[in-house]
Amino acid sequence: MSGPTAGEEGAVLPPADSNTEDTLDLTLSDEVLALFNAPDPARSAGAPGADGGLLGGVADWGPTATRAGTFQLVPATVERDLPMISGWMNDPAVAEFWELSGEPRITERHLRGQLDGDGRSVPCLGVLDGTPMSYWEIYRADLDSVARYYPSRPHDTGLHLLIGGVDDRARGLGATLLRAVADLVLDHRPACARVIAEPDLRNTPSVAAFLAGGFRFSAEVELPGKRAALMIRDRAVRHLL
Repeated sequence: MSGPTAGEEGAVLPPADSNTEDTLDLTLSDEVLALFNAPDPARSAGAPGADGGLLGGVADWGPTATRAGTFQLVPATVERDLPMISGWMNDPAVAEFWELSGEPRITERHLRGQLDGDGRSVPCLGVLDGTPMSYWEIYRADLDSVARYYPSRPHDTGLHLLIGGVDDRARGLGATLLRAVADLVLDHRPACARVIAEPDLRNTPSVAAFLAGGFRFSAEVELPGKRAALMIRDRAVRHLL
């Protein structure tokens, strides 16, 4: 989606073969299991976007080992996660790029737009060692409006990220998680040859985090509301970057 991509060092990161040593022998904490297994009202109601839809089952991707700890994407629900996500959106450093500050209903509308959709975008909490600490959007870039602004390819998958807590910023964590999540996409979506992102060019810490996370700078693109850096992580060279 052509929406915000938040940065990492300064505050906001808006938007082949698997490495088995990153995925084996992982033990989840009780907190992660509770999050992952909590009833999802949208899923129970049969909403098409509740469990990934056009992206496949993001909820089934499972945990991955990173240098920072065990990380997992947990699809978000309004009922459980709105207070936390809305709080993050009201951080001034986040609000500058995501533009979702204000009353919780503003963030709720943003979440429901994805949860009630066709599954081309899945909002998630990023849970690190049992603690929810980031917000992600995994989306089908080839089916999103952003595809009109760059040479998209079938199954291109995009990322938006914000790091929630100030203490988790400006220490390289964003780059570590970006690499891990991009690799999760490539591991679980064999038809996807590229993971893309479109951070605001003004958000230089975000661009730097994508570069450190194995993405390459492809082009500057003019999107509605921002001039963005098109960042790409290619399946073919993922183990070289």
